[in-house]
Amino acid sequence: MRSARLAVLLAAVTVLPLTAVPAHADPPKGPVFENGEAQPVFDPADVVRDNVWVTAPVDSDRDGKLDEVHVEVVRPRATQNGLKVPVVYQASPYYAGGNDVANHNVDVELYVPGQPKPAAGPRVPVSSVGPAPITWRYEQYFTARGFAVVYGESLGSGQSSGCPTTGGRNETIGAKSVVDWLNGRAPARDAGGTAATAGWTTGNTAMMGVSYNGTLPNAVASTGVDGLKTIVPIAAISSWYDYYREDGAVVAPGGFQGEDADVLAEYVYTRTDREICKPVIAELLAEQDRVTGDYSEFWDERNYLNDVGKVKASVLAVHGLNDWNVTTSQVANWYHELRARGVEHKIWWHQSGHADPYTLRRDEWLSTLNKWFSHYLYGLDNGIEKAPKSTIQREDKSWVDEADWPAPGTANATVHPWPGGGSKGKLDVRHGLPGRPNVERLADDATKTVEQLVDLSSSGNRLAYSTVAARQPVRLSGAATVDARLSFDRPAANVTGVLVDRAPDGKATVITRGWTDPQNRKDPARTEPIEPGKSYRISFDLQPDDYLLAAGHKLEFVLLSSDHDFTLRPKPGAGVAMDLTKTSVTLPVVGGKGALLAAF
Repeated sequence: MRSARLAVLLAAVTVLPLTAVPAHADPPKGPVFENGEAQPVFDPADVVRDNVWVTAPVDSDRDGKLDEVHVEVVRPRATQNGLKVPVVYQASPYYAGGNDVANHNVDVELYVPGQPKPAAGPRVPVSSVGPAPITWRYEQYFTARGFAVVYGESLGSGQSSGCPTTGGRNETIGAKSVVDWLNGRAPARDAGGTAATAGWTTGNTAMMGVSYNGTLPNAVASTGVDGLKTIVPIAAISSWYDYYREDGAVVAPGGFQGEDADVLAEYVYTRTDREICKPVIAELLAEQDRVTGDYSEFWDERNYLNDVGKVKASVLAVHGLNDWNVTTSQVANWYHELRARGVEHKIWWHQSGHADPYTLRRDEWLSTLNKWFSHYLYGLDNGIEKAPKSTIQREDKSWVDEADWPAPGTANATVHPWPGGGSKGKLDVRHGLPGRPNVERLADDATKTVEQLVDLSSSGNRLAYSTVAARQPVRLSGAATVDARLSFDRPAANVTGVLVDRAPDGKATVITRGWTDPQNRKDPARTEPIEPGKSYRISFDLQPDDYLLAAGHKLEFVLLSSDHDFTLRPKPGAGVAMDLTKTSVTLPVVGGKGALLAAF
């Protein structure tokens, strides 16, 4: 919805066809729009660069002084002559590089209530990355079109003061303070100590970035700060608990086994003073709790879903369907909550992993981004807010626009495992296994990866169940849920569920997976002991996906214990037993049960 202020700004904007601005003409006095997009009429090399330090109302390094955020501004030179422009702002803890750190050892035993905590073992070193000049592939694109680009160094990094806390409240306040400064509500100084103001901007601000740089926009938007008109979080976190934990289980982001909140904070702690934040990071180590994996006040502070009701900025969310660093639940949960509260929204799904769509569909992506920012920052009535809410890249790399996500017409459909899981049991789309309990068993072996286990024709380390070959394609859109009846021969175990696409040639592709700690079967915030041999109902979600199972392919459900690449890895041997008569998997099928029955 266009605010009154945006309407006033729009009235002051000269909208001319691009051909009306000859190459030899004087620099334009304002932005130029054509076909709903801002045009490149400013010289991106002719810019003003300012460095300021914005005061944030928090003292996270406990030195008795308010923290300061180092900000670099890049704006068209026309702003020296009275032009006021909106801002595209990227906050980041990475501009100054990263330190040598060590990830936690994950080859450890699991916690058992009432017993001594497991030994942590040696940590694994991770190499550092050196600093580089602050730059961004989008900088010239935006400045040429009448937007300023602002870089803000997150607290504790680079030339900012304060301390890094991996998503803590102070980092949100620090990043928010820049939006406040751009709107005249926060003080700042230049390098010489002179007060610095942002009279060159309209105050209308967008935040955008990838990964941590995309997470900070979610965090700031959750404060409801005035002036933040839109955010573009790419591969971004909405709950840090779900980044380093999953339903009570200690997990890791894909490719970074053993990383945790303290490790990431130490990595981005690049300010000059190398001592002042050590007590703060030590507190992260203690409070993050790698022992029980329970949800706590520490993680609740870092859960932006708590404050999604405050979000006023529109959201263009972008995520890779194959992102196992920041998993798809992060954007799916955020998007669901935003939509439920009437926040203007759009989602882009692509087939890559932890990536920016710039390299995947450059022209279309930049066009969407341009129209989005032209509308929400300049108030241009270009219809972008009425466009389809979902853009998805399909498995063949084609792109499809749809009304929203999950796909319209998606409904739950339940499948059931039948005996034979040690080799390949049946996954029945119609009926559950009747009669008395029918139990099948596996033994944990964390030395084997999921990919290795699903490739085996038979194994005692996993249970696998398969449909027949599909007669027609089946599309999944959303999150599958495992509802299992399990017992354990030890008082602690990991539980991992996997969906697999089995091609006619036998090649297996992992569609999605998910994890849980059965000690947290009732509540992620509460560990309850497991009694060996007792049967428990264990329900958990797999990571959301949008996947097309091709005709001729089989859908498989695989249950195992530890996931070598994500969970803690205790010594092999823990036994898990599953009662097939009380176990099912609920799938989000486009077309619901009817589509599933037609396919199988």
